[in-house]
Amino acid sequence: MERPKIRAVEAFPVEQNGQTLVCLRDSSGVAPNPIMLGMGAYFIITLFNGANDLRDVQAAFMRRFGQMLPLEQLTGLVEALDRAFFLDSPAFREREQSERAAFFALSERPAALAGLCYSHEPAALRAELGAFFDPPEGPGRALPRKPGASLKGLIAPHIDPRRGAAAYAHAYAELMAHEPPELVIILGTSHHGAGPELFSATRKNYATPLGVVETDRDFIDRLAARFTGGDLLGDEILHRGEHSIEFQALFLAYALGVRGYRIVPILVSSFHEMVASGLTPTHDPRVRSFLDALNDLLGTEKRDVLVLAGVDFAHVGRKFGDSFAADEGVARRIQREDLDLIENIKRGDPDGFFADILRDRDARKICGLSPMYTQLELLKGRAGRLLKYGIAMEPQTESCVSFASLAID
Repeated sequence: MERPKIRAVEAFPVEQNGQTLVCLRDSSGVAPNPIMLGMGAYFIITLFNGANDLRDVQAAFMRRFGQMLPLEQLTGLVEALDRAFFLDSPAFREREQSERAAFFALSERPAALAGLCYSHEPAALRAELGAFFDPPEGPGRALPRKPGASLKGLIAPHIDPRRGAAAYAHAYAELMAHEPPELVIILGTSHHGAGPELFSATRKNYATPLGVVETDRDFIDRLAARFTGGDLLGDEILHRGEHSIEFQALFLAYALGVRGYRIVPILVSSFHEMVASGLTPTHDPRVRSFLDALNDLLGTEKRDVLVLAGVDFAHVGRKFGDSFAADEGVARRIQREDLDLIENIKRGDPDGFFADILRDRDARKICGLSPMYTQLELLKGRAGRLLKYGIAMEPQTESCVSFASLAID
C-alpha cells in the first residue's frame, strides 16, 4: 500500500450542514457502503494513482495547503479506504472474487435495490407503484384497452422510480393498454461496463418482490452462439448491481404479472468511442454483429416481441463533471435539446439520432445513448410517440437528470 490506487468509483459533491463534502460510491456493490470525504481528503485520493508513493502525496499536500500531513494520518486514510474496498488492492480483489462466485452460484438475480429505491414488501410496493399512475401527473389507473394492438418498442426511465414516477407510469400504462408481449428484449444501460464487451446478457431470472420474472435462457443461448462480436456472457457479473434492467423487471411484474412472457436482459455499454471518432455505431463490428444476430433470431420468432429500453437522457451539472451548476435556465435548455433528439426517435431514425448526439459530442451525457441507438436500429422506421418527459433537479449537487417515456408502434 506504499503506492495506493483508488478504484474507478463515483465521486460527487454533497452539502451537509453548510459544508461541501464528496461522496464516494461504488455502484457495482463490491464496496457496499459509501464514504463521505472532506475536500482535503478528496484532494489526497485524487493522487492515489498507483504511481505516487505516500511521500509524493505528502509533498503535494504541502504545496496545495501549506502544511505537513502527518504520515500516520495519511496511512490511516489508506487503511480505511482499503477496509471499505475502495482501493485496487489484494483485499478488493479477494472481495470481488468472493462476490463474483456468490453471484454465479445463484439461479436468480436478486432484487438488489428492494428496500432502498422501492418497497420490498409486496402489498406496500403495489400501493406505492399504483400511486405513480394517479393524476394529475400520472395517466390514471384504467386506460382503455386497444384490442388486437401490440407495441413493438417501449422506452422507460431507469432513474430512481420515486423521482421518475410519472414517466414510468405513462410507459407501463401504455403497455397495459395493448396486447401483452410474449417475449421482452430488455436493453439496459450498463453503467459499469468498461471492458471490450459492449453487450452483456445473463441467463439468470430476475427476482422482484412481486415474483420472479423468467429469462428465456434458450433464446439467450442461441443469441450468444450467433454473436461473433464478443462473449455475450463474458461480463454477466455486470447484472448483479445494475439498476437499469432491475427497474424494468419490477414494472413488468407490476403491469403484466410474472406469467405469460419471458425476458432477454441485455446490458449495453458505452458507445462513446464511436462518439469520439464520429463513426456511426453500425461501423463497429461488435455492434453490427449483435444487430445481425438478434435480427436473425427475431426474424424467425413466432411470439409477440417487445423491445424495451431502460434509459435516461441528460446528466448535467457539477455531480457529472460540468463546471457549471444546473439551474432552471440550464434545465430549460436541456429540455429543448432533449426534445429535438426525441424527434429522431419519433421518426424511427437511428442515423439522425446519432448525428444529433455528434453535434455537441454528447455534451449532455445521454445515459441511454447505446441502448436507445440499438433499439432504434432493431425497430428502424417505426414511429414513436412521446408519452411523458421530465427532469429531476438535484439542488444539493447542483445537477439534474432528464428522462422520458415513449411508445413505438
